[in-house]
Amino acid sequence: MRMEDQEESENVEDARGSSGGGGFQFRPLHGIGLGGIAVALIAGWIFGLNPLQVLGLLSGSSVPDNSSAPAAPPPADDVQARFVSQILRSTEQVWGDYFSQHGKTYTDPKLLLYRDSYPTACGQGQAAAGPFYCPRDRIVYLDMSFFDLMSRQLGAPGQFAQAYVIGHEVGHHVQNLLGIIDRVDQARGRASDADSNALSVRLELQADCLAGVWATRSQQEHGWRLDTGDIETALHAASQIGDDTLQRRAQGTVVPETFTHGTSAQRVAWFKRGVDSGDPAQCDTFN
Repeated sequence: MRMEDQEESENVEDARGSSGGGGFQFRPLHGIGLGGIAVALIAGWIFGLNPLQVLGLLSGSSVPDNSSAPAAPPPADDVQARFVSQILRSTEQVWGDYFSQHGKTYTDPKLLLYRDSYPTACGQGQAAAGPFYCPRDRIVYLDMSFFDLMSRQLGAPGQFAQAYVIGHEVGHHVQNLLGIIDRVDQARGRASDADSNALSVRLELQADCLAGVWATRSQQEHGWRLDTGDIETALHAASQIGDDTLQRRAQGTVVPETFTHGTSAQRVAWFKRGVDSGDPAQCDTFN
């Protein structure tokens, strides 16, 4: 993946030097993440953490909120942070243009780099739960150790696999601006557990598709290019974080009614649909 000459976003903040402490207001974690609950199921296997503890955070246990903690731009010599900034900028360009073409205004999200744990407007972010987007503060939260996890534990190395992660979370931001997340939350409030999970799956698969749309449009409009095998690497990353694959790896069995992100085959198919079409209209997972 060749991004050397691409612009960098001004919306990346670096809180890796912050303890994330302070504040005594409590909120449950309601972020929307690439792995979410499914990643929490393998937290014990990868991180040596209690998956029930992580799941408790994801499902609404009280955690301190200090989302206003100050953060600075990342260091200029941080190569990985620069790459993240370039990817975020390319999403800003693609979605800004798309919204403008349709008579809408795109508001850029922020992306906050943190380490291990960080309080957010959606609750306490945990590295073990993977990257996530918080609709309440419109911030993508990323512990870049997840990239190492993708490479070492999930067999999904490479920059484009990392770019897919960011594209997916920004896809949630697009959903938020379009009111899709609010509508899904309202529908989930009236649904059974199984139907609520099914709605979550549709939301996640749509974000996968939107990540594919971003990748195709950004290349076409801004001149960066993929190396041979980059698409396959991202498709492999998508396959490795399917609910069925993660559950099978964590517990040896698959429980479809608990899926919240979709199967590996579904995630690959919807990401590829976005890449092949470059058209957000082809990402309607709800109909």
